[in-house]
Amino acid sequence: MGEHATALLRSYVSGGWHAPSGDGAPLHDAVTGEEVARISSEGIDMGAALEHGRRVGGPALRELTFHQRAALLKALGGHLREHRDELYALSARTGATLGDSKFDVDGGIGVLLAYASKGRRELPNDTVYVDGAVEPLSKGGTFAGRHIATPLRGVAVQINAFNFPVWGPLEKFAPAFLAGVPSLVKPASQTAYLTQKLVELIIDSGLLPEGTLQLVCGGAGDLLDHVTGQDLVSFTGSASTAQRLRAHPAIVRHSVRFNAEADSLNCSILGPDAKPGTAEFDLYVKQLVTEMTVKAGQKCTAIRRAFVPAELLDDVAEAVSARLAKTTVGNPSSEGVRMGALASLEQREEVRRSLKGLSEAGRLVFGDPEHVDVVDADAERGAFISPVLLRADDPDRAEPHEVEAFGPVSTLMPYTSTEQVVELAARGQGSLAGSVVTGDPAFARDVVLGVAPWHGRLLVLDADDAKESTGHGSPLPALVHGGPGRAGGGEEMGGIRGVLHHMQRTAVQASPKVLSAVTGQWVAGAPRQEGTHPFRKSLAELRVGDTVVAGPRRVTPEDIAHFAEFTGDTFYAHTDEAAAAANPLFGGIVAHGYLVVSFAAGLFVSPEPGPVLANYGLENLRFLTPVKPGDELTVTLTCKQITPRENADYGEVRWDTDVTNADGESVAKYDVLTLVAKEVTQ
Repeated sequence: MGEHATALLRSYVSGGWHAPSGDGAPLHDAVTGEEVARISSEGIDMGAALEHGRRVGGPALRELTFHQRAALLKALGGHLREHRDELYALSARTGATLGDSKFDVDGGIGVLLAYASKGRRELPNDTVYVDGAVEPLSKGGTFAGRHIATPLRGVAVQINAFNFPVWGPLEKFAPAFLAGVPSLVKPASQTAYLTQKLVELIIDSGLLPEGTLQLVCGGAGDLLDHVTGQDLVSFTGSASTAQRLRAHPAIVRHSVRFNAEADSLNCSILGPDAKPGTAEFDLYVKQLVTEMTVKAGQKCTAIRRAFVPAELLDDVAEAVSARLAKTTVGNPSSEGVRMGALASLEQREEVRRSLKGLSEAGRLVFGDPEHVDVVDADAERGAFISPVLLRADDPDRAEPHEVEAFGPVSTLMPYTSTEQVVELAARGQGSLAGSVVTGDPAFARDVVLGVAPWHGRLLVLDADDAKESTGHGSPLPALVHGGPGRAGGGEEMGGIRGVLHHMQRTAVQASPKVLSAVTGQWVAGAPRQEGTHPFRKSLAELRVGDTVVAGPRRVTPEDIAHFAEFTGDTFYAHTDEAAAAANPLFGGIVAHGYLVVSFAAGLFVSPEPGPVLANYGLENLRFLTPVKPGDELTVTLTCKQITPRENADYGEVRWDTDVTNADGESVAKYDVLTLVAKEVTQ
């Protein structure tokens, strides 16, 4: 922001930067109280912005394959990494320490890179996603069904909270972009200047197709009045606001997909085994203090309720207080400061109001909500507050299970049995994250299964996983971020599930020929093309349905005996005639399943050097009919799916493999996976 520190924040909509009319509302540095910028969305045509995303951004994204979108996410992550210092510097004005800023900035970049990786590994290099296996719908095999997923033709409207101005937008944007759906980001005003800088860096990179990312700084205005049944709305913030948005007439009328991630009274449970002196006791104390102080406790996943065995309550209170006493509060840019400021003075007043409600049920163990000593800052001009640890000796009081102070606040409560702590955890009415700190797997199992229906994510922390654990409060792109009930009832990220949220799942009922054409994957019963051995074809020449039929090969008793001796697999069904005959599944000596697979490979292989570079595995292998001495095997190998790699001179080919006996019965079915050159070099 520099010399433009008090400029009006611009929005990026309808293909250009928009400077609002009017003076706007002031945004203040959380540490110094100085004005950082002013904000307003006045003059933005919200309907036009959404239409721009639908008509410009959506088509551009849908022209790209999943792998091409993944490559853009990877490039964008690399670009933002080069500009992290700019984001860190501005993040300090939100009250964040450098560690807090890295949690936000690096975490957001990490989501981009994680989705880039998952897109390349788990999605096809195509524009349609095939979901699940073929469903046979007729006896003759001429009528079948399959589910496909295609991107919705609208815009993902993403309304974010103030506490993660970088990670919040990116964790919503990444799965939407990978799905092929453009995003319109509306950040919370308090920290919108950091999100605006993020979007400025992204737009200036030139990496994204126009219309795939838009930004509205300021109020939402009539934005939601313009959503349609093809749009999506994702919201992070308070449960009360989520409830109001969910009931918006346009969202209700058009059945708009609505995902909420709301406030959450997350808990952490200390196991009875974790006595003072154990690794787990120390881990619990350290984790609780970390969750209270990182981002000054302004995390939707932070621990608000700390459940401890009744006999350990004094020990935990003492240990946590001692650790909190070492937490230096102050200017986040100053050396040694461990906790910065809340995002705004208004936020501090909100925390103090919530603490008054909580104090009805518990007493202060550490901290003073009205006073804190700070380093290199004015405690009143900046939004500083002390970490506050409360103790509620009666865990049945309602307040700790209903009131959330969105800051560095947690309440200690005792429990006396597994059943009681499960019941207490559930009183949060739905949480984003919970943790169990114990060295007792049986206790962990009882608690996890007991509280799982009320939680989106559960961490079990012990001495074994502590070193590599990402901690209670770290959402991960591969796992669900969300929770039931009070937590909003939605899911964000969750790996490919987060991508599919932005797509329509459709059942297609058709002939195998049509299903193959629609999905780009060969379906049993669809036409095959025989001729040149498909292993002699490059990726450019190969087509789905290309087939080779090879065989027959007779399996002899000598083959079975040799394979048993050579491999050491002397299971009785292959070596003991009497024992094999007594087994109703076999009725006599049978060939090894892996002998059948080996013979099949020998039948379909084209041994000379050529486009096929490597066989890298088998999937879905099933042995269906026993093979006995004298049986003759034939293999039919059909090109099932072709996946070019974007940044390599080869691609992956999946081959449907069907090994049959002389009666035409399938004895084994599986997919062979190969790497094939895109072009054959002479």
